[in-house]
This record gives sequence, structure tokens and C-alpha cells, in this order.
Amino acid sequence: MGQRNARLCSGDLVEVRTADEIFQTLDAAGALDHLPFMPEMLEFCGQRFRVSRRALTLCIYEPGTPLGFNTDDVVTLEGVRCSGAAHDGCQKSCLIFWREAWLRKVEHTAVQSHIDLQSIEQLRGRLTVTTGPGSYYCQASELKRATHSLSTRERIEGYLAGLRAGNFSVAQMARSTAIWLFWRIRRRFLGLYPRGKSGPTPIESLNLQPGEWVEVKSVQSIMETLNEHGHNRGLGFSLDMRLLCGRRLRVRARLEKIIVDGTGKMRQLRNTVSLEGSTCGCAFLGFGMDGCSRCELTYWREIWLRRLDGPSDPLVSQVERNASPGLTSGQLDS
Repeated sequence: MGQRNARLCSGDLVEVRTADEIFQTLDAAGALDHLPFMPEMLEFCGQRFRVSRRALTLCIYEPGTPLGFNTDDVVTLEGVRCSGAAHDGCQKSCLIFWREAWLRKVEHTAVQSHIDLQSIEQLRGRLTVTTGPGSYYCQASELKRATHSLSTRERIEGYLAGLRAGNFSVAQMARSTAIWLFWRIRRRFLGLYPRGKSGPTPIESLNLQPGEWVEVKSVQSIMETLNEHGHNRGLGFSLDMRLLCGRRLRVRARLEKIIVDGTGKMRQLRNTVSLEGSTCGCAFLGFGMDGCSRCELTYWREIWLRRLDGPSDPLVSQVERNASPGLTSGQLDS
């Protein structure tokens, strides 16, 4: 095992350890405590990043209790997402989880580690990518094994731990709690929102491409595309997504295939895109879930969007270009 760090917190400068050091921490499948070190992570060996947050609570694309890692030694790094290159081009773009054993805390003045390409290739040969035909092995596929359902007490303790670690401020914590309480009361008295009518949901294809500008349709227009569970062909339009209705945003990418959480199966998507700045916040899901560490991309059906003319729109404000990160991702049915 590599030498463990002192506990890392948001804002700490870290360096990804060398391939040789990481190799010593992994089991035969290329994982540590059931969390895989993926081939897509090799390009970051020797590079330096700021810690984004300690990974204390997280959710997956299915109903259930919020999850926590079995060991409290996992962090995320600012802007470091999975390319999916080693997993047949999966477009999920997951924020990568890092065990502290794979990182070292450094100062700006410290000499950067030498990158040994031969050691990187040796480690690449050790890492598992598939477990059978059509079944992939990655952090998303193994989340259920690396985590456990949090009790109410654990959720509260994790939320307070996130505050101490700098994951969020007191003001953000208060806002998250208020959002959760509001929607819990509203749902009890008024039922699920937003939702549509029973029966098949409509389809629209815009063939949107990365870089194009779109406007999110009104809540009322989107509700007309949803079923009684708030879904359009299995993809949920969540509470936080309604905050972007009427906003103008740029298409980040088309989404055509993603690995489903906890299964390792690749799912094909149609007429679906991600938008720049639109990521999951999860505050409405339950107390403490605004501290969710996954920051997943939000999935948008093209029928919820309206294409704008031209490569950009001068009316878009800087605030709209940098949409709030507190936006939750729609949930895919199993």
C-alpha cells in the first residue's frame, strides 16, 4: 500500500501519484476497496489539481436512499471527468472519484514527479475494463459495491462533515435544507411535480450539435411531454431542471450511449443532449443531498429545447452562460 495522506479538504493542492505507486494499492481487478482505478485516469498521473470536495454523500440513477462510501478516503478533483475512451466511448462524463492513496498533498514549490510512460503502460495492462460481453467495469458500474445506504443519522453526520471539510458554506447548507423542506411539504399536500398525463410520451428530433445555442422551453410546455411520473420515455424532468426554463444555453454534447450505474450495461440514448453548466445538485432529494459529490451532467430531451438561430446569442448574460451548478440530473428508469 502507498503512504496515506492526512485527510484532504476542498482547495488542497494534490498531485496524482506515479503509476508504480498506484499499482501497489490495487487488487487483481485494479480496484481499491471496490473502487476501480480506470484506464482513463492514467493520463492524470503526475499532474496537479485542486481538491473539489470530499465525497461524503452521493446518489445514483435509481430511487433509493442516498449512499456513502464504505471508507472515508474519497475525494473529487476540480474539472476531472472521465473521457470514456477506454469504455467504448461512454458519454456519461462522470466526475472521477479518487482514493487518497492515489494522491499526495503538495505545495506549489514542490518538484513535480517524473512521468514514466513504461510504468503507465504496465499499469494499463493490469486494469479491468469489461467483465463479459456487453458488461463494462468502471466506477459507475461498481458504485453499489463501494458504497452503502446511509441512515438518517449518517446523512446528518455526513452533511456536517461536508461543512467542516469545506464542501459548502453555512449559507449553502441552509439553502439546501430549505429547498428539501419546501418540496417535501409540497409533495405531501399537492403530489408529484412536475408531471404530465398517462400514456405514451412524444418524441422530437432536432439533431442538435455541440456549440449550438438553445432555449429551454417553459415548464408548461415541458409538462405536456411528460407522463404521470414526470418522465419522457424513461428520462425524468426533475425539480431543479425547471430553474433553467426560459434560459439560453449552449449544447455541450450529444448523448448517445452511457454506462448505467450499478449494472455495467451500455444504454443507447436518442434525441438527448447535455448543456454547458447544467449539472446535478440534488438538494430536493433529501436532507444533505445538496452535498452530493457526483455533480452528474443533466440529460435533456431535445423536445424540451428550442434551437436558436446562429452560432451564439448576444442576449445571453454571463450568469446564464455559467448556469447554476445546483441543477439536478434527470433520472433514468431501470
